[in-house]
Amino acid sequence: MAKKKQTRHKSALKAHRQAVKHAIHNRSIKKGVRAAVKAVIEAAKAKDVKSVAAATAKASSALDKAAQSGTMHWKAAARKKSRLALQANKLALAAAK
Repeated sequence: MAKKKQTRHKSALKAHRQAVKHAIHNRSIKKGVRAAVKAVIEAAKAKDVKSVAAATAKASSALDKAAQSGTMHWKAAARKKSRLALQANKLALAAAK
């Protein structure tokens, strides 16, 4: 820990430590969300209906968890989930025909 200078308050030092920890935590959550969404997109490109459905469920869960923890705004998560579901539904309809 940095030595306390006259112009630095203990609370500011602690707030900085907390901000660094939270940033690392949020980064890992966002990375997981991006990986889950990418899995859905890759499965959709391969036109594999079953894997798209499974990947969409995982991505939806990851987005909900990110929104719940405050890493991502809940409306942003809802928008991404909606767009993924739309893509998955289009693929399912195309496969059914």
